[in-house]
Amino acid sequence: MIDNYLLEELVAFKKYGTLAAAADQLGLSQPALTRGMKKLETELEVQLFNRGANRITLTKAGIFAAERAEDVLSVNRSYVSDIQRFDKSQRELTICSAAPGPLIVLDSLKLPKISVEEKLAERPNWIELLLKEQYSCVVTNYPLKDKRIDSVYLGKERLTVNLSGFTDLASQGSVTFEQLSDLTFLVLRDIGICTDVIQGKIPNAKFLYQDTHENFEEIKNYSVFPFFTTNVSKLDPCLHKELVNDRVPIKIEDDIAEMTFYASFLKSNRSRLEPVIEAWQDGWIRID
Repeated sequence: MIDNYLLEELVAFKKYGTLAAAADQLGLSQPALTRGMKKLETELEVQLFNRGANRITLTKAGIFAAERAEDVLSVNRSYVSDIQRFDKSQRELTICSAAPGPLIVLDSLKLPKISVEEKLAERPNWIELLLKEQYSCVVTNYPLKDKRIDSVYLGKERLTVNLSGFTDLASQGSVTFEQLSDLTFLVLRDIGICTDVIQGKIPNAKFLYQDTHENFEEIKNYSVFPFFTTNVSKLDPCLHKELVNDRVPIKIEDDIAEMTFYASFLKSNRSRLEPVIEAWQDGWIRID
């Protein structure tokens, strides 16, 4: 079996192009990296490098080997993270979501022995995640269809746009996505499926994505860019702050501006999840 460190060295050489650069990135001496590459060739019984007087390059077999090494390392990393998530799901309830809103509601309840995946999932196979027990519960905007899984209604999240009070649209009771065309919006980057909604439904809009709440708040407070909130934003201490610069919250009329969320879990886990789901639903009801 080929050691992972040899594959990592080969991938680094392919990426950085020289032994010196690869060794520097890996924190190795150049002679140590050279020995590793020779060992890999010996174990594979394949010539991976063209060795010239002043330069070393990958052979076609070397390029292929480096590409396959990237695949193997990725699988190995997934193996480790999958096992760690499975173990964690046996000791505590682990939850991930397609959007931040449901997690904001859950976090406000301060329930014990719950671990929330902070990075929002991007179009995964939700059913597979549950069946492999990578998570105890997943939250989506549609119920999952599988005889081994239960999906229960959690609540609704409604988008609101906050506009400068000096704009004509701010004087209206509500707007459509079409009416927001050509505007530039300030947006937090990690908003999950809400990104698809605003990018897909507002014609010719521009989006200034911010990676942190701090950056978002600073730009919001010193500009008149419109931004979005929802009915659950009031539960997030990072977002529920006094509107500045005469911003006016305006309802968005489009049906797609209202998203319905469902919590899904293995039927075999129902007894563990039921108390959490009931508290989650009650917490959502109190928002409105």
